[in-house]
Amino acid sequence: MRRGLKSILIFVAFAAIYTLSRHAVIGGNSTTTTQGSALTTTTISVPAGPACEGSDFRGAFNQGQGAAGTISSSITLTKSTAGNCTLNGWPLLILQDKTGSILKSTLVDVSTNGPIQFPDSKANEAPKDVNLTQNSKSTFSFAYSDVPAGSQKSCPVAYVIGVQIQKGGSVTSVNSTYGIGPCNNGQLWVSPFY
Repeated sequence: MRRGLKSILIFVAFAAIYTLSRHAVIGGNSTTTTQGSALTTTTISVPAGPACEGSDFRGAFNQGQGAAGTISSSITLTKSTAGNCTLNGWPLLILQDKTGSILKSTLVDVSTNGPIQFPDSKANEAPKDVNLTQNSKSTFSFAYSDVPAGSQKSCPVAYVIGVQIQKGGSVTSVNSTYGIGPCNNGQLWVSPFY
């Protein structure tokens, strides 16, 4: 009986080790992917880059489209500095009018099954690491309503969009030639970086 129990325990342990060895393990500053079979196991570690800063990029405003009072656009960031870095999550946006005054804005982070669906399907996915090297690109989408809400008769128009990667970090400025006018206290729905 004991020999049978030992055999079962060894089999269960082997099955658990084999099953766990086929899944990605993420922790700290590196991603470890383990691929295995019953005879061999290979582990590959890919170090994640440091967090990116706004000053690592130059930005380009991509003219959007609109329907039924909702306008969607995107901004593409091109890494202009040497080395690698990682983006993950949502950008912080700072809106400025023609005089450089900061406009009130309310950012709503959107991903899967959010209150709005962006035209680019990648913008509707959950946040993930975007690892960048010099001259590589990342994009994020945003949308807003241009219909005045409540007592608003018109909505302030921003011609410069400051993009911050993390609160208190450096900013890259992106010009919008025609301006964006988000109503409802400057509400913008924003996708994660993709």
